[in-house]
Amino acid sequence: MSETNNAAEVAAPHRYTAAMAADIEARWQDFWDAEGTYEAPNPTGELAGDPALAARPKKFIMDMFPYPSGAGLHVGHPLGYIATDVYARHQRMTGHNVLHTLGFDAFGLPAEQYAVQTGTHPRTSTEANMRNMKVQLRRLGLGHDRRRSFATIDAEYYKWTQWIFLQIFNSWYDTEAGRARPIDELVPQFESGERATPDGRPWDALSAVERAEVLGHYRLAYASDAPVNWSPGLGTVLANEEVTADGRSERGNFPVFKAKLRQWNMRITAYADRLLDDLDGLDWPEAIKLQQRNWIGRSEGARVDFPVDGAGDITVFTTRQDTLFGATYMVLAPEHELVERIIPAAWPEGTHPVWTGGHASPAEAVTAYRKQAAAKSDVERQAEAKDKTGVFTGAYATNPVSGEKVPVFIADYVLMGYGTGAIMAVPAHDARDFAFARAFELPMRCVVEPSDDRGTDTSTWDDAFASYEAKLVNSANDEVSLNGLGVVNAKARITEWLEAHGVGEGTVNFRLRDWLFSRQRYWGEPFPIVYDEDGVAHALPESMLPLELPEVEDYSPRTFDPEDADTQPETPLSRNADWVHVTLDLGDGPKKYRRETNTMPNWAGSCWYELRYLDPTNDRRLVDPEVEQYWMGPREGQPSGGVDLYIGGAEHAVLHLLYARFWSKVLHDLGHISSSEPFHKLYNQGMIQAFVYRDSRGIAVPAAEVEERDGAYYHQGEKVSRVLGKMGKSLKNAVTPDEICGEYGADTLRLYEMAMGPLDVSRPWDTRAVVGQFRLLQRLWRNIVDEETGEVTVVSTEPDEDTLRALHKAIDGVGQDMAGMRFNTAIAKVTELNNHLTKAGGPLSRSVAERLVLLVAPLAPHVAEELWRRLGHTESVVHQDFPVADPAYVVDETVTCVVQVKGKVRARLEISPSISDEELEALALADENVVAALGGAGIRKVIVRAPKLVNIVPA
Repeated sequence: MSETNNAAEVAAPHRYTAAMAADIEARWQDFWDAEGTYEAPNPTGELAGDPALAARPKKFIMDMFPYPSGAGLHVGHPLGYIATDVYARHQRMTGHNVLHTLGFDAFGLPAEQYAVQTGTHPRTSTEANMRNMKVQLRRLGLGHDRRRSFATIDAEYYKWTQWIFLQIFNSWYDTEAGRARPIDELVPQFESGERATPDGRPWDALSAVERAEVLGHYRLAYASDAPVNWSPGLGTVLANEEVTADGRSERGNFPVFKAKLRQWNMRITAYADRLLDDLDGLDWPEAIKLQQRNWIGRSEGARVDFPVDGAGDITVFTTRQDTLFGATYMVLAPEHELVERIIPAAWPEGTHPVWTGGHASPAEAVTAYRKQAAAKSDVERQAEAKDKTGVFTGAYATNPVSGEKVPVFIADYVLMGYGTGAIMAVPAHDARDFAFARAFELPMRCVVEPSDDRGTDTSTWDDAFASYEAKLVNSANDEVSLNGLGVVNAKARITEWLEAHGVGEGTVNFRLRDWLFSRQRYWGEPFPIVYDEDGVAHALPESMLPLELPEVEDYSPRTFDPEDADTQPETPLSRNADWVHVTLDLGDGPKKYRRETNTMPNWAGSCWYELRYLDPTNDRRLVDPEVEQYWMGPREGQPSGGVDLYIGGAEHAVLHLLYARFWSKVLHDLGHISSSEPFHKLYNQGMIQAFVYRDSRGIAVPAAEVEERDGAYYHQGEKVSRVLGKMGKSLKNAVTPDEICGEYGADTLRLYEMAMGPLDVSRPWDTRAVVGQFRLLQRLWRNIVDEETGEVTVVSTEPDEDTLRALHKAIDGVGQDMAGMRFNTAIAKVTELNNHLTKAGGPLSRSVAERLVLLVAPLAPHVAEELWRRLGHTESVVHQDFPVADPAYVVDETVTCVVQVKGKVRARLEISPSISDEELEALALADENVVAALGGAGIRKVIVRAPKLVNIVPA
C-alpha cells in the first residue's frame, strides 16, 4: 500500500478499505452461519407449523456440481456461483422460500490418477481439496444452506445412487404403457404364456441362466458384450463422449481402440422419444435443446432384411428405402457380430483382386482390417476422406426387391453406433458409397432420375446424384414398380411391399445409443451386484446398502502399452480377493458369490443430486414425497416439474443433462418422484477468459510478469505473443479469488464479476478494472458513514423530488434486472443512483439510504448487512423486503419526440409519455418548423410511434 493511501487512512480511520472489508466480511459470514440465515425450511418441518411461512412461494436454485480440484478456484470458477447467489438473495427479498446450496461431485479419474502418482488415498486428497474449496467459497459470502451440502463420495449418499441403479436394473420399459415397470411384473407374462420366450419354450422349461438372459434383454440396466472404447494407457473403457475427435482419451491423450468387452449399460434408448418430445416443455436455451435433439437423432425410414445363405439376414435401417433397387453392395461395420458367421473359408471364385486387400483368405483380410479400424476414432472413420478403405468378407447377400446377389464388405465408414451397423450401399446416390464403389470397382445403378444433364449412365458420372425432389427410375420387379413416383410416394409403396413380404417394415431409428455404464477404475461407486456360480447377476437387497468401496493396495487399473489394442482390463477392485469373493444369504440360504469389480462412471452421482438437496439426511427413503412435491413437483408453467433455475456451463449440453433426464424419468415412472424432468429452467453462464502469453517456443509464461511497452508484450526482456483464452494454472494466467478478496474484499469481487457484461457471454478478466467496483463501495459507504467518526450521517427529512425520481427509477430498473439476471445493468443503475446522491451533496434521507442498502444487498451482502445494522436495524438484511418503486416517480414527466420530414429531423417536442397517437400527430403538424419544412406541400402519410417519433412523408 502506498504512503498516500496510508496517510488517507490515518486521516479517515473509518474509510471503507480492504482491511475493513475483510473484517466486515468475516464477521457477517460467522453471523450467518451461527444464525442459520440461509436455511430453507421444508414442508415437513418448519413450514408445517407456520402458515405465513408456508404461504410463501418457493424457489429452488441450483449450480452445477463442482469437482474439488487440487488447484483450487480461480476467479473464473465463481462466476455462476455468484450469479445464483445474487439471484437467490433477490428472490428471498421478494418473498420466496429459497433453497440454494452446493455439494461436491467427488468421484472420478483426477483423484485416482493423483493417488497413483503419489500414493495418497483418493479420499484423502479429495477431502483436502473440498476443505480448501469450502473456505474459498465461504469467503465469497455465498448464501448456501450448509445443512444440505454433501459429497458424492459420502457412503450415505452413494447408498442411494446404488439404490437407484437397482431400481433401473429391476425395471423394463413397457412400450404399450409408455413407461418403466418393475421386472417382477414381466415374469408372470412369461409364466402364463402371454409373452412368448425367444425360442418358444415354456418359461418353466428354461434354466435359471436362460431366464436371466431373457430378462436381461428387457432390463433397463443390463450387462452385454459390446464394442467399447478401450484405452490401454488408462486401463479403462470410455464413453463416446470421453474420446476426442482424433481418437484419443480426453484425459491423458492416450490412443483409444474399439474392443468387445462385457460391460454394464443403461437402456436410455427406450426413452428416446420421451427425451426428445419433453424438451418442448423445458425453459432451456434453444442451442442446448438443438444439441440434445441432434444427439438423440430421430429419423423415420424402414428396416430391410438382406438374406445371406446359411447365416440368416443382414438387417439395415435406411431413410431412403425408395432407392432399394439401386443397392449394389452392402457394408458392415468392422465390429458387426455377423462378420464371423458369414465369412467363408476361401475367396469365392472370380473375386476381384482389389476386394481382397492382398490377403490369402477372407478371415485373414477381416482380421487385419479390423485391427486397422480399431485404431481410428468414430470421427476419423466418418470423415470425408479422399481414399475409402475396406475389404470383402467373401459373402454375398440377396437384395430382397431385385433378387440380385450383392457382395458384402466391411469398411470403417460404417459405425455400430448408428442404425444396425450395416448399410445397403446405393453408390449412384450417396457420395461416400460412390467413392467406395469407384475405389473397389463396384457396379452402380441410377434409380433417381438426375435433374441435371448427366443422364442415367453412371459410368460417366464424377459424383453421386442425391435428391429428394426427383422421380424414381429403373425401380421395378414383377410385383411392384416405383418408376415415375416421387420420393415420398415411392417410400410409402416400397414399405408396404416389404411388410407384405415379411422382409422389412417402416420404423423409426435413433442416433442415441445405450449408455455405457462401466469403468475399470477404483474411485467410483461399487455396483450393488453379485454373480452366482453360473454367472447370473443378482441385486443386493436394500438392507446391504451401501456397498462401500473397499481398501486396495494399488488404486490404478492395470495399464498397458498405449498402442497395444489386444489387451484386457484388470480393475483395482479385482485385486481385493476377500471383498470380491463372499458368502451371502440373498433369501435362499448362504451361497458363494463374486462381486462386480467395475465401478460406476463419474456421471452416476450427478444424475440425481438435486433430489438429495431436498432431503439430505433421509436414511429411510430416497426423498420424502411431500418434500419432493413441494420443491420440484409439477405446477402451472412447469408441467414436468423440476428445479426452478439451474445454472452451469454449456459443455454439459448432452452428457450430464441427458443422463439426469433419463434417471428422473425412470424414477417418475416407478412412482418414486412426482417430477419427470430434473431441471425446468436452464441458464448457461459465459466464461471468464484471460490473456495467455507465450514465448518463442510456444510455452506459456506467467501473465503477472508480462510488461506492455508500445503495444507489445515482454517477459524478462523477451517479446511474447498474447491471445485471449481460458484461465488456468497450466496457462500461468490464473488469478485466485483469494488474491482479489485480499486486495479489495469479496463484495468488490462479486460486483466486478457481475458487472463485466451479460452473464451468458464470455468476457476477459482485467485485474486493473476491479478497482472501479471497489470505489463504488467506497462512495456508497461515504454516503452513509462519516469516514472520520464512523457515525451514520443520515437525516430524517424527506428527499427532494429529483432524488425521489432517481431512487424509484433505480428501484424499478434494478428489480427488473435482478429478476431477469441482468446483473451488469443492475449494477449500472445502482452506480447511477449512488452518483446522483453523491453529486446532490448533504446528508442522505434515511428512507433513501435504507432503500439504497436494500438495492445493494443481493450484490454486495456483507457491506449491505453492515450498513443495515449501523442504520439501527437488528434483523438481517437478507430477509428484508426488496424495495418497491412508486409508479408516479418512475414515469418521466416529459419525453422528447423527434419529428422527421422526408427523413430529416425538423423538430423536437417535449411531450407527455402517455400522449395518444392522434394528439402527437396534431402537435407535430402544428409545429412551425414542420410547417416551414413542408412548404405548403400535401401530406401522403404520417407515421406515428408515440411518444418518441413522428415521420411525415410529403405528397
